[in-house]
Amino acid sequence: MKFLFASDSFKGTISSARTAELLGEAAGKVFPECRWESVEVADGGEGTTDAVIAALKGERVWREVRGPLGNPVSAYFGRIGENKAVLEMAAASGLPLLKEEERNPIQASTYGTGELILAALEDGCQEIVVAIGGSATNDGGMGCLRALGVRFLDQLGNELEGCGADLERVSAIDRSGLHPLIFQAKFTVMCDVTNPLTGPDGATRTFGKQKGGTPDMLNRLEAGMENYRRVLERTFGVDVNQIPGTGAAGGLGAALFLFLRAELKSGIETVLDLIHFDERLEGVSVVVTGEGRTDWQSAFGKVISGVGLRCQKKGIPVLVLSGGLGAGADKLYGYGVTSMMTAVDGPMPLNEALERAEELYRDAALRMFRILQVGRQLT
Repeated sequence: MKFLFASDSFKGTISSARTAELLGEAAGKVFPECRWESVEVADGGEGTTDAVIAALKGERVWREVRGPLGNPVSAYFGRIGENKAVLEMAAASGLPLLKEEERNPIQASTYGTGELILAALEDGCQEIVVAIGGSATNDGGMGCLRALGVRFLDQLGNELEGCGADLERVSAIDRSGLHPLIFQAKFTVMCDVTNPLTGPDGATRTFGKQKGGTPDMLNRLEAGMENYRRVLERTFGVDVNQIPGTGAAGGLGAALFLFLRAELKSGIETVLDLIHFDERLEGVSVVVTGEGRTDWQSAFGKVISGVGLRCQKKGIPVLVLSGGLGAGADKLYGYGVTSMMTAVDGPMPLNEALERAEELYRDAALRMFRILQVGRQLT
């Protein structure tokens, strides 16, 4: 019997790699003759770069870039082989880089993300994958593109800085200085939201509040984003509101799609393709996956549903071992999942469950494999 372990990280408690070690330990006790392999998996959010680096034996390449408010931060991209790179925009322009009281989508910029993309290009990478979850910004991607050589101009021809406040001021776009290495590269954007750039479901109205936007700020940003959308339409002849996902990361999705000709793809599907997940399924009897909490959202572009659907195509059963199960978790049975278990073994406060996460997970893994052993004996 051969197992493949492919869990997401249990954020704040157990890493993806550690779940595999614990599962391997438990599997060996119940099935001494078994073989197992593991692969770190992420869905395009936090931890995606590290998961791909670990799975493909890549390396971190560090650079100092501008943070969302212009302060210097250390960020890295993952270099995979000779010419591939994967990076998370949140590493340079993400909410985790700011204290709650510092969040300000009027002033925040994606400039550092552009610097990180440029670093990958100058390092010789020609296939670049960008995960755009967790942004602190609402600048339409202007900061990012400015770092790559694009000039955003006001009505007098003055160049703008490229932050949220400039959305209402932009009148024209000069693309003549776009870095030449961009034209030799292929870009993929990991994007699991379908929001348009503007409107009630757009970047500002949907995500602006969590980035620190007050009602007055959001009204100003939405008006500015609508002005920006019109400028983009004049420049490219495309209404980005008709393209799902262009509102992701405060409009960075629109900028990467238009200026870099990037393909917008599901995060988990992109990760699974990058790590050659289908090839890893050869000869596997059972796959075990999981995450910190599994509920209805897990069926939409998350690790469990992505892994489940890939396994379903090959007829491989999938067991889920998660920290907890929430409402709607049963939807996953339609996504290739065979059975689900929780690590928590009784009522307890959340802080206790977090403190005992590894112990609880280890015990639950043993229970899961023992149940699997019963099924094998019955067969």
